[in-house]
Amino acid sequence: MQDRSWLSRTQLLVGDPGLDRLTAAHVLVVGLGGVGSFAAEFIARAGVGRMTIVDGDVVDPSNRNRQLPALATTHGQSKADLMAERLLAINPELQLRVVKAFLTPEKVRELLTEGPYDYVMDCIDSITPKLTLLETAYKQGCRIVSSMGAGGKLDPTQLRVTELFDTYECVMAQYVRKRLKKLDVKAGIKAVFSIEQVRKESLIMTDGSNFKRSAYGTISYLPAAFGGVCASVVIRELLGEPVELLKRPTVIRKKKPAKKKPHSLTEGL
Repeated sequence: MQDRSWLSRTQLLVGDPGLDRLTAAHVLVVGLGGVGSFAAEFIARAGVGRMTIVDGDVVDPSNRNRQLPALATTHGQSKADLMAERLLAINPELQLRVVKAFLTPEKVRELLTEGPYDYVMDCIDSITPKLTLLETAYKQGCRIVSSMGAGGKLDPTQLRVTELFDTYECVMAQYVRKRLKKLDVKAGIKAVFSIEQVRKESLIMTDGSNFKRSAYGTISYLPAAFGGVCASVVIRELLGEPVELLKRPTVIRKKKPAKKKPHSLTEGL
């Protein structure tokens, strides 16, 4: 019999039947960066009994502004190993599988045959592996929630949940939608995205490592907010709770960029 005393506050909210559902569930979390590290922790703290976490990367100093395992003392260490240690410290009875690998088509197929999973969480921030996971999981009939781009944005109150093909105001979602259509992927993937306009001036070009050719600037709390919304979709659906999906507007009006505010009381006078 598992010790549920640490879940007493969760039990007050969802009851014993809800805890039973969460304890019996197996959730796959792919990508343990700014979004996925927080999403994985929220899933574990909710009492989900089985998890598979996947990430082949190590901590870089630039990760420290937004990623849960990134500390001044963990540079160069495996994100998957660090998160595994943290998740098991939260719930020592968690049945946890750790996969330290970047996703190739072959690895994705192998990973998904090792299920079954009650939910797949896509928290990948690189387009090619993201597409590979989404296509394969979709065609295998998995329930999926996918995080779109958290970079170049500041306002967590503008996060929304919708069908992937109803997303807008998101550069990553635009690329993903276009490519998935060609792969005959249709409705059935939930997406977490922001309707805030991206701050294009924060874009930088990268060296192309880890499938990334470019990246937007990020702020500490926004990827964590994405992770929280992704985790909420999974947990609510595992509990049988409805998740309301945003409908894409018929007309999308572009907002004018906000005027730069003065840095002092006299500046601009």
